[in-house]
Amino acid sequence: MDYYVPPKVEHVQYVENKKENTKENIRSTYGNVAEANNCGKGCGNSRSCCGVPSTTDENYAAELGYSKEDLQSVPEGANMGLGCGNPHLIAELKSGEYVLDLGAGGGFDVFLAAKKVGPNGKVFGVDMTPEMLSKARLNAEKGGYRNVEFLLGEIEHLPLANSSIDVIISNCVVNLSVSKEQVFREAFRVLKEGGRLAISDVVANKPLPPEITNDSQLYCACIAGAMTADELKNILRKVGFENISIDAVEESKMFIKDWAPEVNAENYVVSAKIRAVKPNRGEKKY
Repeated sequence: MDYYVPPKVEHVQYVENKKENTKENIRSTYGNVAEANNCGKGCGNSRSCCGVPSTTDENYAAELGYSKEDLQSVPEGANMGLGCGNPHLIAELKSGEYVLDLGAGGGFDVFLAAKKVGPNGKVFGVDMTPEMLSKARLNAEKGGYRNVEFLLGEIEHLPLANSSIDVIISNCVVNLSVSKEQVFREAFRVLKEGGRLAISDVVANKPLPPEITNDSQLYCACIAGAMTADELKNILRKVGFENISIDAVEESKMFIKDWAPEVNAENYVVSAKIRAVKPNRGEKKY
């Protein structure tokens, strides 16, 4: 007869410490990106999801799926090239909708969404990095946006009410979380019935080797924290989502190859369009 053997306290504590260290490393990395951008300086690998060039790289933005009109319609400094795609291409935002951007950064996707939902809609941006939040709020003030709000918080613990959001967007952020199931539970909680999840993120083509998953820099670079499409689908189903689709964007390997050439990142991860819907059948109870 098999008996349950609880994990040793020391191991549990080690795992929790590792998660917290990873989170703080991510917060520090993106805080440095925000401060460098404020000073008109580059930071890290400028052609990656965790680095920023000294000036806007329009070619890279085009590779991610943004138009020149997109770039010209937001305040200077809002677009830092921190992404792996364009969630607006899959979100199909409508006038009057309430939208949430997970990991809002300098506010680029929030401002594009604000234009689409109009004055009767509203867009919230949540970010755990104070430097990014300050930057986004300053950009909102510069652009005169009245239908946006930036909130300091973690995407695993969203500072929003139940059933308050129509659409959740995000651009290459969920992979950075050390508790992805909790992220999607929170997303499900704040979405209204029939609400949509429409995010761009990286997925792993295959299970990642330890030399990648144990590298803290590659975690911040949106590589080491990637899950496979099947793993993500299982989590989304588990928390209650339906109509789940995860579509790889194979062309994204052309820019992912620049993220971490030393490990041939394009052989391990690819950008994907991730869609899911909260069903219309009453609130899921937790």
